[in-house]
Amino acid sequence: MTMPISPPPRKNPQKRTRVPVEPPDSRSRAALGLSVAAARGRFMLQVCTECSAIQYPPRDACSSCLSVDLEWQVVSNRGRLVAETVIRTSTHIYFRERTPWRVGTVQLDCGPSMICHVHGDCESQGNVRMINRLDKSGHGVLFAIPEKEIPAMEDDPQLRELTCSPKFRRILITDARSESGQALARAFSKANAAIVFAGEAERWRHWPERDSLKEIDNVELVPLDVSDTQSVEELCGEIGGKVDILVNNARFVRPGGVMDGGDLVFAQQEMEVNCLGLMRLAQAFGPVMRGRGADGVNSATAWVNILSIYAYCNLPQFGVYSASSAAAHSLSQCLRSEMRAGGIRVLNVYTSPTEDEWHQPLPPPKVTASKLASAVVEGLQDGLEEVYVGDLAKDLIDRWSAEPKLLEQEMTRQGGG
Repeated sequence: MTMPISPPPRKNPQKRTRVPVEPPDSRSRAALGLSVAAARGRFMLQVCTECSAIQYPPRDACSSCLSVDLEWQVVSNRGRLVAETVIRTSTHIYFRERTPWRVGTVQLDCGPSMICHVHGDCESQGNVRMINRLDKSGHGVLFAIPEKEIPAMEDDPQLRELTCSPKFRRILITDARSESGQALARAFSKANAAIVFAGEAERWRHWPERDSLKEIDNVELVPLDVSDTQSVEELCGEIGGKVDILVNNARFVRPGGVMDGGDLVFAQQEMEVNCLGLMRLAQAFGPVMRGRGADGVNSATAWVNILSIYAYCNLPQFGVYSASSAAAHSLSQCLRSEMRAGGIRVLNVYTSPTEDEWHQPLPPPKVTASKLASAVVEGLQDGLEEVYVGDLAKDLIDRWSAEPKLLEQEMTRQGGG
């Protein structure tokens, strides 16, 4: 049975920090479909549209009828562990530093058999569930876990390598004043984070929830204004080497489009906070976190951006805010590429309009702060790269995936579709 991990002791500064290295990175274009599914937490395999044969490993033509019409579909993830072994040495430096490493062969109930990583609590010849997770190089890998939940299952060393659990890690939330920041602090405290640093801009200005936030276990208020480069750099100088997960929830929201209701002062502030704020944080904290991506139990592991779902398609009533979210969405893709060398996961959380004063003109349903915080924690525990929060966000991304131009027509002609 997996032994629960313990809070790590204070690091000995005389010991070296393990250098991040990537697992094998070569994949065919067809195999990248596994990575796309893993980024969203789905167990998907190719299915032939001609003969319905399920394919594994990914390929360009059906192994049964040679049709090239293969679609990625969600399939049953149940199976049986028919063989297993433990690798105790490896020629690849990533695995050499992490052995022993358990692997095995699983026969899926839906047909294919596959070699995969195996959880330490799976029994040979026993029933298992397959999950698809991203490894440190950002590629999808298949992992067998016990059929039923067991205590401390998430603490398995191999599974922890593929996820970004906040347990015993140190978190920085960039905006403590917002409802989302307060909900995130509570959610991370409940998830056994070691400490939660909560960024507070304009500390001289009173806000009623400050005292209740300070009463939460392991929460520490720190000065941070993402629109001020000096503020970001000073905080990084103090705690940059301690941050394992950074959650950028800072945002500036005002209604208005390009001509109708548009205000250049507000537009500039939206870009300063929503887009350039991300860049300031990345330039200060990014290199430090990337260098600590393999630093033991509490290594740096994830960067979270909370973005509007309208980053994908502009909502004219909030046209400039949508544009600033789209710019942050694009920057996050660049950040993901740069962080990958250190094994740091960049998780983008796309949310429907939230329950706050600036989104009052929009009709329900809206996302509450507690629901958003729960989605962030769950996304980290599953090691995802994309999370969509709220029915509207999930519906919009489905419509965008089907036909972006049609969605644009709906959004611009019907006030939001």
